[in-house]
Amino acid sequence: MKQRHRENVRSWGSVMFRYRWAVVVLWIFLLCFLALFAYRTPSLLHENGFAPKGSSSVLGIEVLEKQLGMSSASIEIVMESIKGENLTTTASQQRIWSELSSLRSKPFVKDMYTSIVTRKAGEDGITAVTVLLNLTPSEALQQFDTIRAAVPQVSGTNTYIAGNTAVYSDLNMAVKRDIVHAEIWGIPIALLILLFIFRTLPAALAPLIIGLSSVTITMGILYFFALADHSISNFTPNMVTMLGLAVGIDYALIMVSRFREELQSKSTEEALVNTCRSAGKAVLFSGLAVWAGLFALNGIRLPVFYSLSLGGMLVVMVSVLAACTLLPALLGIMGHRIHALPIKLLRGPSRLGAKRGDLFGRAIHLVMARPVVTVMLVMVVLVAAMLPAANMKLGIPSSEMLPPTYESRYGTELMKKVYEVKEINSIQIAAVLSQSFDDPLSVKQVKAYMSSLRKLPNVNRVESYASLITGSKSVDEALTPGVRQQIESRHVAMGKAIVVAVVPEYGETDERTMKLIKEIRRIQPEGMNIFVTGSPAYKLDIMDRILTGLPFVIGFVFVTTYLILFAAFRSVLLPLKAVLMNVLSLGASLGIVVLVFQHGYGADFFQVSYTGSVFALLPVLIFCVVFGISMDYEVMMLSRIMEAYKRTGDNERSTITGLQQTGGIITGAACILVAVVGAFIFTDNEVMKAIGLGLTTAVIIDVTIVRMMLVPALMKLLGNANWWMPKFCSAPEERENKQVETP
Repeated sequence: MKQRHRENVRSWGSVMFRYRWAVVVLWIFLLCFLALFAYRTPSLLHENGFAPKGSSSVLGIEVLEKQLGMSSASIEIVMESIKGENLTTTASQQRIWSELSSLRSKPFVKDMYTSIVTRKAGEDGITAVTVLLNLTPSEALQQFDTIRAAVPQVSGTNTYIAGNTAVYSDLNMAVKRDIVHAEIWGIPIALLILLFIFRTLPAALAPLIIGLSSVTITMGILYFFALADHSISNFTPNMVTMLGLAVGIDYALIMVSRFREELQSKSTEEALVNTCRSAGKAVLFSGLAVWAGLFALNGIRLPVFYSLSLGGMLVVMVSVLAACTLLPALLGIMGHRIHALPIKLLRGPSRLGAKRGDLFGRAIHLVMARPVVTVMLVMVVLVAAMLPAANMKLGIPSSEMLPPTYESRYGTELMKKVYEVKEINSIQIAAVLSQSFDDPLSVKQVKAYMSSLRKLPNVNRVESYASLITGSKSVDEALTPGVRQQIESRHVAMGKAIVVAVVPEYGETDERTMKLIKEIRRIQPEGMNIFVTGSPAYKLDIMDRILTGLPFVIGFVFVTTYLILFAAFRSVLLPLKAVLMNVLSLGASLGIVVLVFQHGYGADFFQVSYTGSVFALLPVLIFCVVFGISMDYEVMMLSRIMEAYKRTGDNERSTITGLQQTGGIITGAACILVAVVGAFIFTDNEVMKAIGLGLTTAVIIDVTIVRMMLVPALMKLLGNANWWMPKFCSAPEERENKQVETP
């Protein structure tokens, strides 16, 4: 069975060599066709993907929209006086409304009113106008340039547009800028590293071709997914670019390195066959490991995780296909010409390669001579780096995902400065009554419900239309035609639907506010069907979805990664050890992310403008992506160690040989990944900043401390137990070999 498998893999290299020109032409056609759609993909993605569909908060939003006429799309026009003028006076307000009158007549405007949120004292130089849009959120984003152009610059003020619609529009803009920024910085640095590794231009360009082709083709495919499913997150292009360049270049690096090595003593076709058999297998299993991590994201029921999983899985699949088809075809065409156009850097490749091998050899010998001390030292360092993650505080930022240089972020900060943040982010209860809101029984039930809400801890105040009916006034006396018109124009009551606002004592992400929302949801008022929504409840539902799905994600990644490595290396302990080491490097990287994004250490250097908590999506994304990416190096390294062990049966010598053979390539691959992914640390999107920082630090820790110190030390301590496999799990020829080797 194993012999047949090897023959099939060998034949794959022969097939690629035989049809090399046809394969390259096919890929060129596919690339040119999908490139036409790739650049248009970001403009189709208008959703952030955070909506917890089916939750109480989302159902409440639907009630507010459909039955109370509220708009799910709105903007805030924030005006800041240039000369310190008081913008709250009657004269100033009349002038502002006069200059904004042209906006009111636009077909996309549903309603406009001065912000009704309580103002803070002493901030009269800033005011805001709320504009409800007669559009869905997706339509508002598509037409946002038109909306922005229709908002006049109010004289004597700096006028900004804030609100969720503006934030999401700026995020879309940031996504496009970030991709360009990452490519401008990451690709040239990656090329320099590849030139340093291979010393020839053709060998250095081949991995870049695979990486760029993978990203372009995947973005083109995503265009059609976005046309069919409008909930694809606008974070997806960043994920595709980051992963595509990282894994695409890494996979090609493995293949090109092995091909050049085989080419020293074999013909082009023989070298290609051996490359596909060895490095091709490593690429396939690496791709499966990354796939496992990305697929696990689907365990959390939020569109953003589905989108990132989809984009990541697509680009990894395309990268594996390109590395196993396009690249072998290109290598078959180049043959020995891969050594053409040499780039002379430092010294000749042979002497430098020997020195590099000697350097890794001496380091590994030193570690394996003192394995116990090494393991203890490394464990202390990694556990110390992990400690900050134990006190990780999760949050769900909105405008804070952007730097203050963006209009929507700056406008939001001005509103926080002027208005009571607790009211801006109040808890809203959408309630459907048994009868009309102006029925005396309805008023009685609403008042009773409000009274029960006021008794809850951490409630600042409770408001609804029933607050107007006080003392001995009857419903008819209180709800005059003018008052009714005002109530309905403010969308607080209409027909059988009403909204009750609960202003909490603390911030929207404070644990006490989260507890208050849960207590409100436990109250079942008589004659009312309630849905607790508003920004605090919305964010709580997002957090609940993440925390609920997290055990599945972690369990799935651990189990599938172990099984994939078990199938690749036919060992019980090696996969387990690999999983545990990944946990250590992952935990250490999360600890560093917490230090920067929660505690603010190095925030100025990394240009992080939002500190105090870690975006709740980040630990999950970093866990899944880092776990998969780290397995690339694990598979690459263990493949070579296993090859040497099969030849010699000597665990220690095989470990040294495998690490020497892969040390330079893994270091180079890590440097490339750091260059590509690290470029996202200095982009405008706080989410991608954190992912870039987490992945970069994890790879640096993985390649230096873990691979160079912990791996050889543990391989030495475990000895031949590294390769232990129960007899019933071994293939027949493996059992025969073990019987021959056993004295």
